[in-house]
Formats: sequence, structure tokens, C-alpha cells
Amino acid sequence: MRIVLVEDHKMLAEGIQKVLLDEGHSVDFFVDGSLADKHLTLEGADLAIIDINIPSLDGISITKNIRKRKQLFPIIILTARGSTKDRVIGLDAGADDYLVKPFKMDELEARIRALSRRNPALLPKKERIGDLQYDRISRRLYFKDSELTLNRRELTLFEILLNKKSQYISKSFLADTQYGVGSDINMNAIEISISRLRKTLANHNIQITTARGIGYMIDDKLK
Repeated sequence: MRIVLVEDHKMLAEGIQKVLLDEGHSVDFFVDGSLADKHLTLEGADLAIIDINIPSLDGISITKNIRKRKQLFPIIILTARGSTKDRVIGLDAGADDYLVKPFKMDELEARIRALSRRNPALLPKKERIGDLQYDRISRRLYFKDSELTLNRRELTLFEILLNKKSQYISKSFLADTQYGVGSDINMNAIEISISRLRKTLANHNIQITTARGIGYMIDDKLK
């Protein structure tokens, strides 16, 4: 998933980012509320994690703006305020969940999974491509009854391509989705991952086509 994280506590933000990236999500991280709101207006997200007390535009205002724009992705609010009144304010603003600091990272992960199951737009489905079947719920790829193992980056790349099967996706989009918008990533890393993934999938009647200057496309191999 593409997750937007809005948090001005550096150590906490770094910890959350690491956990989310390890789970295969992409993370766009902001410490400034106004910049985060602009990004969400233009790019949206699959899920947003927003601290209430952040500079320039507070988390409640960001949440209200998201809902005013009729953006329906789930929102988790983070705050040190744990009173019932504060929870009600956050939920009434449009948040789907409310997590009080300090919290354990596995609790945050559980909240994200719960919201993913609850939101039809994020509900994983099984999909067949070539000789393989991908289970979006477990994030596992199967050939007949055997699991085909991909590393974390390759699996995320496969998901992105599969989500737009038979369509070309630019290298910059793949980089932004995997590593976060504006990340200082060498594009060769994307090419290397594509090359490895292509070799793995080629034995299962799946092809990844490259169009110079356009991007990459995954599809069933023509027989």
C-alpha cells in the first residue's frame, strides 16, 4: 500500500517507516502539515497515519480536509491525548482509528490490517497470471500447490505491476511507489529488481515487457 505518514517526532517516525517498509509498503513521510495536505490533495494515498500536533496545519484539520475532498482512504490518528473527548473529536473529524502514544508497533500493524480488510477498495483478492496465482490476503505467490518465494522488494514490485496488468508503468512511478515520492534512489536499483523478477517469472508464462522511455508492463506470455 501507499501510506502517507505525517509525524514530527523523528525517532517515532523513523521507527514507523522501518516497520512499514519491512512489510512491503511504500511510505511518503512529512513533518509539515501543510505540505502533507498538499501532497494528499494531488496524490492521495491508500492509507494515512497522521499525528494531531504537527507544525503549520494540525492533524484534525488535515483529516477534515481529506474528507471535504471526498477522499475515502482510511486515516489513523496518532496522539498523546487519550481522553474520550479527544477520541471523539478525531473520529468526528473523519478518522477511522485513533492510536494513543506510546504504542507498540505490532498494534499499529494490526490496526492497518484491520482497516485494509474493512475497506473494499483495499480488500485483497486472488488473481491468476501465467501459471501462477497471487493471494493478496497472505501476499503469497503460488505455482500449483507450492509457494514461489520473492524477496520483499521483488514482491512489492510484482504487486505494483500486477495492479496495472497489461499497462505500462513508468520507472519513476515504480520508484515513487516503492521508496516514497522524492526519494534519492538510483534508478538502476529498479532495473536490477525488474531483471531479477523477469527471470523468475519467465518460467511461469509471465512476461515483463520494457518500452524505452515509457516503462514496464506485466502480462501473460504469448504462446
